[in-house]
Amino acid sequence: MSSPLIIALDLNNKEALKLAKKLDSKDCNLKVGSQLFTSGGPEIVLKLKDLGFNIFLDLKFHDIPNTVNQAVRSCLDLGIWMLNVHASGGAEMLRASTLPLKDKKQKPILIGVSVLTSLDEASLKEVGIKKNLKNQVISLSKLCQKNGLDGVVCSAKEIKPLRRELGNEFILVTPGIRKNQSADDQKRFATPVTAIESGADYIVLGREVIFSKDPSLEIKEILEDISKIN
Repeated sequence: MSSPLIIALDLNNKEALKLAKKLDSKDCNLKVGSQLFTSGGPEIVLKLKDLGFNIFLDLKFHDIPNTVNQAVRSCLDLGIWMLNVHASGGAEMLRASTLPLKDKKQKPILIGVSVLTSLDEASLKEVGIKKNLKNQVISLSKLCQKNGLDGVVCSAKEIKPLRRELGNEFILVTPGIRKNQSADDQKRFATPVTAIESGADYIVLGREVIFSKDPSLEIKEILEDISKIN
């Protein structure tokens, strides 16, 4: 298994490459989201891969089944490590997203986005969802598992109930990680140690690392804290 840390490169092309060159691919994986992919396209993914990093392409595909199927198929050409789709796209879309990965010897991890960590109970009500937040996350995660996905993105608050419901093999990726408990725009956040102790397989860190005076040292300190967990 690779490092449990995923660093979100929410930067422009030049800054992302500059930062990646300061990091050790053995210490972390890198996430390319909408901001960086929009400015850098597939080329930035390939450049980061050439530096030895596993790449999580975080584009949260959510469209009609055939479009998502073709988008996932295109990702295979980039040799990415992980990608995601919105679980709320429904069962047919989720099944379609898995089809390009069938019979592939080296296939990326495919995960579903349950409920964004920037949302809370009030946010769900605004968009007409009547279930409480935890039950909505569990429901969408079960839908992902049933339709062949490898795991989901969830906040630290939902890790334990998801482990109970879906088992230990289902991959849980947890964003909203804040070393100093500063929430910023996240409603459901946690520290690295709390998330890993709860059962997360991977945790996503952004600003605290990418804007640190010494990003490499910051990552090593987080890994050291995690290594002390019994």
